Amino acid sequence: MATVTPALWRRSGPWALGLVGALAALGLQTQLYTGQVRTVATIFMFVALALSWNLIGGYTGYASFGQVVFFGLGGYFAAVTMTHLHWSFWVALPLAGLAAAAYAVVIGIPLLRLRGHYFAIATLGVAEGTREVVINLDGLTGGGGGITVPTVGAAAATKYLGNDGFYLVYLALAVLALLITGLVSRSKFGFAMRAIHQDEDAAAAVGINTTRTKVLTFALSGLLTGLVGATYAFQQVTIYPERLFDVEITVLMVVMVVIGGSGTVLGPIIGAVALQFLSEWLRQNYTTVHTLLLGIIIIIAVILLPQGLVNYLREARRNGDYSLLANVRRYRL
Repeated sequence: MATVTPALWRRSGPWALGLVGALAALGLQTQLYTGQVRTVATIFMFVALALSWNLIGGYTGYASFGQVVFFGLGGYFAAVTMTHLHWSFWVALPLAGLAAAAYAVVIGIPLLRLRGHYFAIATLGVAEGTREVVINLDGLTGGGGGITVPTVGAAAATKYLGNDGFYLVYLALAVLALLITGLVSRSKFGFAMRAIHQDEDAAAAVGINTTRTKVLTFALSGLLTGLVGATYAFQQVTIYPERLFDVEITVLMVVMVVIGGSGTVLGPIIGAVALQFLSEWLRQNYTTVHTLLLGIIIIIAVILLPQGLVNYLREARRNGDYSLLANVRRYRL
């Protein structure tokens, strides 16, 4: 009888958990109330977003504070093509992801020459600049007044999917992001990403094409984020630049990855699920102060687990010390 060794679990554990979770979620929407379906769909959306940010921010170490630009670009690409060109959502969706990936390459070639906070601030500037461009292209995008995707009647190439439909699309995108992250993390390309994170100059010295690796990672991250943005735009029907390019979306991605554990497969998933469930519970039980309470909990979590939950558990298991106070002292916080 086969036994599960630690090495086998490290290789296959995240895949097995992800597969079990996806199978359990498939069909779950039929057992939930309408509001619960929307909540779980939102969790899947942020799982995909957190995993996408983790590629560039967690594995490669380049904190993209303007990641929302790909979310907004994917959303507007889908909305504009479905509204003006009457494309089907199923055609607009993959092309929106490719458009976001192409934009990541265009801006990534110059921006990825920067490092640290310079790169982070530069990406934030690009996101804000792109939002202003979208606002000023009012003949195409509707400007600040927004754009409405046709979902009924002859003008609608794709009928509105409804809560159950978007639940399944977001689930599929979360699974796609998980599969890509899992494959990349165990590949030669993934080792190159980690090498860049640890010491980019040393990585270049041993023959890694750091520029190509960073740009491709940025493009892959943009692709996944753009796919989610396109789905979100169709789900909302009417979209506005202030919402699709809202920096809060990037902040949530970063917080979810940091809490769960950056540079891991399961970390962003745990962070997204925990943060969304916690936020919803606080909103229902402490309506007037739920944002304040959520912020306090996040601060405490970051202080106690600066490396994230998954990385903390790995280190604690290796050291045999699960003390949170010892963990805080170890990181000198």
